[in-house]
Amino acid sequence: MSKTETRDVVVNRKARHDFHLSESFEVGLQLLGSEVKSLRAGNANLRDAHIQLRGDSAWLIGLHISPYIEAHQFNHEPLRPRKLLLHRHELSKLQRATQQKGMTIVPLRIYLKGSLFKAEIALAKGKKLHDKRESLKAKDAERDMHRVR
Repeated sequence: MSKTETRDVVVNRKARHDFHLSESFEVGLQLLGSEVKSLRAGNANLRDAHIQLRGDSAWLIGLHISPYIEAHQFNHEPLRPRKLLLHRHELSKLQRATQQKGMTIVPLRIYLKGSLFKAEIALAKGKKLHDKRESLKAKDAERDMHRVR
């Protein structure tokens, strides 16, 4: 695999359904060895994950990475908070944006870029129920148009 190739490991499909996404960022993840092995096997879940800003760092909370069977006593805690590696200007942009009412940061996917694990996070605003219905109607209409062709 070359340095520019990417391979999705975990995707948060529900995020695009529940939120209006505005700007996305590529960030690094600070992981333990057993977490890397487990992620390579695809044993992770982003469903309830969210990003929390603490001081001058960002943390990924709620990412479940299953324990790596071969690690035995040196295994990691599945739901431990994981630090995100961002540039200072990106972190300040995220802090300013989350000060606005209704804005939050959600993880979209975790992927392998070369030999490094990266996460894609996005600034988001929660959708109301009627917005979700409109999104589904638009998606259905687009699907029907492609079938007609």
